[in-house]
Amino acid sequence: MIDAVYGAALTLAGPLLRARLAWRARREPLYGERVAERFGRYDAAALEEFAQWRARPGARLWLHAVSLGETRAAAALVAALRTRQPGLRVLWTHGTATGRAAGAEMLGPGDLQVWQPFDSPGAVRRFFEVFEPTAGVLMETEVWPGLALQARQRGLPLILANARLSERSLSRGRRFAALLRPAFGGLSAVLAQTEDDAARLVAAGADAQRVQVTGNLKFDMTPAPQQLALGQTWKRSLQRPVVLMASSREGEEAELLKAWSQCLERMERMERPAAGAQATAADEAPPVATWPDGAGGTASPRPLLLIVPRHPQRFDAVASLVGACGLKGVRRSAFGESRPARADLLADVWLGDSLGEMPAYYAMADVALLGGSFQPLGGQNLIEAAACGCPVLMGPHTFNFAEASQGAEAAGAAARVADLPAAVDQALGWVGGLSGPALDGPALDGRRAAGLAFAARHRGAALRMAEAIDAFLAPGSPAG
Repeated sequence: MIDAVYGAALTLAGPLLRARLAWRARREPLYGERVAERFGRYDAAALEEFAQWRARPGARLWLHAVSLGETRAAAALVAALRTRQPGLRVLWTHGTATGRAAGAEMLGPGDLQVWQPFDSPGAVRRFFEVFEPTAGVLMETEVWPGLALQARQRGLPLILANARLSERSLSRGRRFAALLRPAFGGLSAVLAQTEDDAARLVAAGADAQRVQVTGNLKFDMTPAPQQLALGQTWKRSLQRPVVLMASSREGEEAELLKAWSQCLERMERMERPAAGAQATAADEAPPVATWPDGAGGTASPRPLLLIVPRHPQRFDAVASLVGACGLKGVRRSAFGESRPARADLLADVWLGDSLGEMPAYYAMADVALLGGSFQPLGGQNLIEAAACGCPVLMGPHTFNFAEASQGAEAAGAAARVADLPAAVDQALGWVGGLSGPALDGPALDGRRAAGLAFAARHRGAALRMAEAIDAFLAPGSPAG
C-alpha cells in the first residue's frame, strides 16, 4: 500500500519537479536540457539510437552516479570492469548537472548517457523498457524505493557500489523504514566502503549475506598529471603560500572570509617599510604580494586564499562575499587558458569557479581546509587532497567520511581543529603567516608524503568491486 501512495505522490509532483528544474536551469543551463528523460520519455531519434545499443552483443551495464564525486569515482570501477568485459556497454545516468558534465567526458565506445528518471512508477517503467540493462549499479547512497521495486519485479540485478551510510542518515531513514527497508533488502549485492558502513547498511535492511566490504573507490582515483602540472605552474607564478578552502559550503565562506579579513587588518595596522631602492627591483621581478614587515627589512610573501565552492550555482554569491569583505578577488574563469595577469597574482583571494580542476587547486595549495566539516554537514571527501599530496585541516563534522578522516589524521596527512578561525590560524602557522613560526620545510613535506602514502595504501577497491559486479553481468545471472 505504501509503495502505491509513494508512487502516486511522485507522479502528481511532476509539475513541481519540472518547475524546480526550470529554476535551477537559470544558473546551470544543463538542468533545462532533455527534461523529458527525467520522466522516461525519449524522442524517435533517441529511441532508434537506444535500440541499436541494445542490439549489440555483450553485457549492458546501467550505472547511476548522481553527481560529480560519484561520477569521477565510478570511472575507476568502469575501467576495471572493461578489463573483465571488453565489450561492455555502459548506460550512464546522473541527477545533477555537474555529474552529467563529468560523465560526458568518460563515455567509452558504445556508451550512452541520459538523466536518471524520477522515481515515479511510469518513469521508471519506461526507462527499464527502453534500455533493458543486464545489471544496474547505484553509486554510494542512491537507493530509491520505486526503482528498487521494479528492478526486483523484473529480475534485474541491482548492486549498491562504494556504498556508505552515516549514522545520521541511518537515523533519518528509520522514519521511512516501510519504504526503505524493502529497497535495501532487494539489493543483489552491497559493496560497502568500511565495516561500519556495512553494519549500518544491514541495519537499514540490506541482507547481511549480500554485503561485503570492498573499500573506497576514491582511493583509486589518480589525479590527472596535466592538472597537477597546471597547479604547480600557478604556484611558481604566485611565489606565495596558498591556503585552499576546498569544496566550501554555504555558511562557511562568510566565516572564513571574516577570519581572513581580520588577519589582513592586523597586518595593515603594522608600519610599512620604506620603499626606496626596492621599487626598481620589484618592477623588474615577477610580482609578489608581501606583508609589510614593520622593520624596514625584506617582507615575507603574503598568503593567498583560494576558495573552491562545492556547488557551481554559488560561484556568483561567493564572489560577492569576497567583494563585500573589501578583499581583492579574482575568478579562475577570468584568465581561462592564458597565464594569470599581474593583477591576478597580487589578489587577496582566488575563486576557483571551474569544474574538473580540483587536482590543480590541490597542487597549487600548501594546505587545504576541508569544506563541509565546519558546519554540521558531514564534510567532503579528503582522499583527493591526500592523493595530490596536500595536507588537510578539517573541522569537527566529518561523519560522512568518518573512517577516511580518522585514518588521514592518524597517518599525519590531516589535522583537526575546532572551527574556521582556528583553521585559519593553524593554516597560516603552517605556511608562515600571522600566527607564529611556520612549520619548517621538512615537517610540511612530511605531511605531504604522509598523504600520498595514505592514499596509496588503500587502493584496490575498483578491482574488488569489479570482480563482484562481473558475476551479475554473465547471461542468466540471478538478481539475488
